[in-house]
Amino acid sequence: MITRRHALALGLGTLTLPALSACGGAGATSTTGPLRVGTTPVPHAEILTWIHDRGLDAEHGFELEVVEFTDYVQPNVALDEGSIDANYYQHRLFLAAQEEEAGYAFDIVAPVTNQPMGIYSESITDLADLPRRTRVAVPNDPANGARGLWLLEEQGIITLAEGVETPLPEDVIENPHELDIVPLEAAQLPRSLGDTALAAIPGNFAVQAELDPRTALVTEDPADERFAINVVTRPELVEDPRVTALVEVLGSREVGQFIQDTWKGVVVQL
Repeated sequence: MITRRHALALGLGTLTLPALSACGGAGATSTTGPLRVGTTPVPHAEILTWIHDRGLDAEHGFELEVVEFTDYVQPNVALDEGSIDANYYQHRLFLAAQEEEAGYAFDIVAPVTNQPMGIYSESITDLADLPRRTRVAVPNDPANGARGLWLLEEQGIITLAEGVETPLPEDVIENPHELDIVPLEAAQLPRSLGDTALAAIPGNFAVQAELDPRTALVTEDPADERFAINVVTRPELVEDPRVTALVEVLGSREVGQFIQDTWKGVVVQL
């Protein structure tokens, strides 16, 4: 029976690790026993739970244990400390920023799914009608904030300084609408729509807030692997047969059909 642990961590909040450590202890690198995979709720935890509930992990010779977190930071903290064996929730740019900030040394095993970021609004239906001197919200973590800024630039709304690998709002060099670009916690972005003209919302938070992606004014290309969601682990577990089996399951036809039936193209299997 799956153990779906909920780690309550709001913002940069705290995580109670003793319960996780009971699975093997910090620093554990055993290739036996359940594969403990850290993830965020929607859609990643739902996908992993469905895999276990259908017995697809057992069919591939391993037992999957889902460890659920409610922010973007703690799954990497837990992976580094060894209380989980892998995580499935982050794209390459976010991982690189986390590694630079915290000194992690993780490996991407494989990209498996994508959920494109979209620009949403409750007040306008066409970016051509964007008013001047209004508020636009983007994620406050650098990697996802950069995605929001790139989307705005692609639509000709702003111009970013050249040569900046991960642009921030201060890297906007042309802003003809005189927009106030406001970084917010990613989970708060859907709730900001009542107070902003636009919000650039990552796909998982759009799904969680029950936003219809068909109402987004613009979205990223779902085939853009820069933002693909990866299975990530520590170097010593890259060739762990349980990790290999997890990637195989996530890429299977059964999982692809579940993703399509559930999210109708909002989440895509790569």
